[in-house]
Amino acid sequence: MSFIEQAYKGKNEWWRYLLSFIVILIGWQFLGVIPLFLIAFKESDDLDQLIASSQHAFADLGIDSNLYLLAILLTFVFGLLALLFSVKRIHHRSITSLVTSRKSIDWNRIIYGFGLWFLVSSIFLALDYMMAPEHYELNFKPVPFLILLVIAFVFIPLQTSFEELLFRGYLMQGIGIWFKWAIVPFMFTSIGFGLMHAANPEIEKLGYVILIYYIATGFLFGMITLLDEGCELALGMHAANNIAAAVFVTVNWAALETEALFRDISEPSLGVYMFLPVFIVYPAVIFFFSKKYGWTNWKHKLFGKIQQPSLSDES
Repeated sequence: MSFIEQAYKGKNEWWRYLLSFIVILIGWQFLGVIPLFLIAFKESDDLDQLIASSQHAFADLGIDSNLYLLAILLTFVFGLLALLFSVKRIHHRSITSLVTSRKSIDWNRIIYGFGLWFLVSSIFLALDYMMAPEHYELNFKPVPFLILLVIAFVFIPLQTSFEELLFRGYLMQGIGIWFKWAIVPFMFTSIGFGLMHAANPEIEKLGYVILIYYIATGFLFGMITLLDEGCELALGMHAANNIAAAVFVTVNWAALETEALFRDISEPSLGVYMFLPVFIVYPAVIFFFSKKYGWTNWKHKLFGKIQQPSLSDES
């Protein structure tokens, strides 16, 4: 069975998807924000400002950045729990089938994807620093930084796992078996993943053209998932990407300001280097993985017809 066809291992009536989306929404956007509101209520002296604040504006209330980061990440933890509950209890299928077409989750793939992408991210940040050191100032504060490391390595993988399993797992598989062609969920989830970032504060600074980067990243993770028949590599890469972004460099105009090692004090701009990964690094990573894991039958995996397996295939 292909990765998308794993959805056939469970129940797929339309009302199950509707109920699951309601459960996920409640977990993510209602239960998940309770810690955020409690922290904001406790830390803020201005009740009127608290009531008027949006989620991304809570950082302006003087809340400790590590505490604020933790509160934001907890919303995704609740979302992840709601997603896993929905797959297990509403669709009546295994969590493994949401993650991979293999008999068990390949943790070595997750670790390898994490290590490779963390190295790539570190190299790009180091090169940018060497080319324009005046854009950076040291922001190292030992205790806050150590707390950030703990939060980042424990909770960011849960945040990115929710996003990956929602888009590259649940939606990829669900849309695939409904529309019967792999290209439909591939396009929908990749573009949807990018557009999900349209509300980020950096859009105001950099413009909507930055969505090209987010959508391309969605296509990267989606292609890797379909070609590798599982989410493991994408899970590792996404976690590495967000952890590196959180612990190495922070800016005061992005979605989250952290106690990172360095602060970027340059004026926000869309340089060529921002799209270099899209046109050079992303294809190179796909080519590297294809050779390492022996990917074949690309046309069918990315564009082929989705068919319900026979009972013998499901066993």
